[in-house]
Amino acid sequence: MAGLAGLRRRLRSATTGSPTVARPEQEHWAERLVLVADELTSNALRHGGAPVSTALSRVGNQWMVSVSDYSPDVPPAPAQGRDPGLGGLGLYLIADLAVRHGWFAHRGMKTVWAVVAAE
Repeated sequence: MAGLAGLRRRLRSATTGSPTVARPEQEHWAERLVLVADELTSNALRHGGAPVSTALSRVGNQWMVSVSDYSPDVPPAPAQGRDPGLGGLGLYLIADLAVRHGWFAHRGMKTVWAVVAAE
């Protein structure tokens, strides 16, 4: 969990050229991407099996974040019937912020992914 701040800085730098929000009026899509990556990675760290790996890729104006862990038998599931103050809303947030999202299990690993469009 301690590495999440560094992940956010690296993602901002990779997408905008700056580790901080320099132009919020132009970079709001990058902040959506950072938030999606943070949610997916923190979910894997909390609920998945170590080690956890986060990857970023791009095709045109679409950026994909994929996060893999070693817990293929634990599918991502949105919280239901829980007080929002207790958390568990990350997958709902990802569904709202991403243009596409999903997950798959393969060779003893689970990968959860989401695509955010740059505007």
